[in-house]
Amino acid sequence: MKKLLMMLMVLTFTFALAACGSSQSSSSGEGDGAGETEKKEKLRVVTDAAYAPFEYMDKGEIVGFDVDFVEAVAKEAGYEVEIVNVGWDPIFVEIKDEIADFAVSAITINDDRKQTYDFTSPYFLSTNKILVPEGSDIESAEDLKDKVVAVQAGTTGQEAVDELLGKNSSNIKKFENNNLAIMELTSGGADAVVADNTVVEEYVKNNPDQKLVVIEDADSFAAEYYGLMFPKGSELKADFDEAINTVLDNGKYAEIYTEWFGSEPDVENLKAQQ
Repeated sequence: MKKLLMMLMVLTFTFALAACGSSQSSSSGEGDGAGETEKKEKLRVVTDAAYAPFEYMDKGEIVGFDVDFVEAVAKEAGYEVEIVNVGWDPIFVEIKDEIADFAVSAITINDDRKQTYDFTSPYFLSTNKILVPEGSDIESAEDLKDKVVAVQAGTTGQEAVDELLGKNSSNIKKFENNNLAIMELTSGGADAVVADNTVVEEYVKNNPDQKLVVIEDADSFAAEYYGLMFPKGSELKADFDEAINTVLDNGKYAEIYTEWFGSEPDVENLKAQQ
């Protein structure tokens, strides 16, 4: 009887150890799986949603080429994003003060901005163009010198007009966004608007009744490249540079670009800028 009791105690102890071992192994496995599937933090991304077709409001939602592009790149990099409409000037404040993780808003990469911010590899080629009413005598940038020109303040369009008319010229009208600048033109308060080519071309296409035309002057307006803008020294930039290269190479960028602009992008040109 004692032998039987002893055997039962040994068996019970053995099963208990086996159960503990099984439980420990399962817990470890669950921990490993959780580590692999754990989502990275959601990033705060700021924009000025008044710049169709790059970012604009549609039924209370921020949409546009930049939005689709950022979501694709963030997914490739393994991040979630929350895109917040804060306006043009606040973008730069939020990134400088590290309130937001990065900004997307058709932001041109230039030497002045690179002193304060970090930019990813370029993702879009642009140039400034001139928007005028049909029948205007403006045919080039040179013709703007005695005209009233509306621009969005703080953009490369304003910088270009500053060079043409003089930085303190009273003929330069500065607005919070391009929509207001174009309204000034259509209401007769300005002779022309200078802004990124895609913005003015899209406006003309969507508003044929306003009888506006776009003037190109490649000799006066240099090519520009847009980049995602990060706080100086951000560790996120490397992840997004890699992800941008991936979407350029795997066809996702071309898919998004064609959907918004109806033509194929010059991917090789963008990659050459890196």
